[in-house]
Amino acid sequence: MADPPLVQLQDFPQFTDLNNLVAEQTGAKVVFATDDWFAVTENLLKFGVFTDVWVNGWMVGKQEEGDIPGHDWSLYKCDRRGRWVLPATESQLKLNLIDLDHRLGSQNWDEILPSTALKPGYKTSCHNFFDIKYNKRITHIRLNMFPDGGIARLRVYGRASPDWKKISYQQMVDLAAMENGGICVGYSDVHFGHARNLIQPGRAETMADGWETARKPGRPAILEADSQGILQVPGQDWSMFRLGHPGVITKIEIDTNHFKGNYPDSCTIEACYVNDDKENEIRQVFNSPPWKTLLAPKKLKAHHRQFFSGKDLNNCGVISHVRLSMAPDGGISRMRLWGYKQSNRQAKL
Repeated sequence: MADPPLVQLQDFPQFTDLNNLVAEQTGAKVVFATDDWFAVTENLLKFGVFTDVWVNGWMVGKQEEGDIPGHDWSLYKCDRRGRWVLPATESQLKLNLIDLDHRLGSQNWDEILPSTALKPGYKTSCHNFFDIKYNKRITHIRLNMFPDGGIARLRVYGRASPDWKKISYQQMVDLAAMENGGICVGYSDVHFGHARNLIQPGRAETMADGWETARKPGRPAILEADSQGILQVPGQDWSMFRLGHPGVITKIEIDTNHFKGNYPDSCTIEACYVNDDKENEIRQVFNSPPWKTLLAPKKLKAHHRQFFSGKDLNNCGVISHVRLSMAPDGGISRMRLWGYKQSNRQAKL
């Protein structure tokens, strides 16, 4: 007997669709913490949700009379690969940022979130969201906690900002990858796993680390397939991405790792070149310009990495955005779009 669907107790802001820049699985690390009496600060960077007060969050000892004056804080390195842009963050208490790529010292920290009261850790109030307007590149984050207590998770949402001048036009790169500045800018459904997971580093650790949608109820009683074995079913789910840099795609990987009985029957990829301010206009446009078919519908396999190149791909020229569609629903763990960067001027020729 099934339980009724769970109700989301708090609404999540749109900026939480961006990449989490301080996730353990993407290379973020703890540099220092003043105290980890009850539980270590590394727990803040873990995937998933807080589960146990004693071992699964960051909890410091209580400040008592006679202790050294001050407050507790912890320092994080976002990722060993580069610097970051943070238009938004979900965090708690007080945050400072700095770019330490080219210098040492801590005297130039920028405060992006002043000391702020937090809500208690009940299910209806445990998420504290803060929309931050900050467009500088940074490498390190300092979280300050006043005066003591516990924090379950830290999420800092934004976009990676690699130095594209150091990447030649002859070097093949994954233009959609999170570490190369790719971001998810739209989707039809993220019922079980978010679409942004598709562009995270490495292979998915679990199904929850991929993109999985809810089962569509309107399936026909008898399924039919075309000459290529692709099921002819109504409906599809889609996710849309802005590449880290405009470019030409020459190789694609679709990975259904861990999805065995719930992988989609097929997928297709469309591509286009538009300015960022046109994203909302193209999000719900299907089967017409400016979208072009980059990868025609392809049959997928369970728990398997599939690669497409050469004649599998249509020549779409220089592109800035892609839309991955899967039919009718299911889960995909990773999408890789390898190619070569191109200048914006070449895209307009």
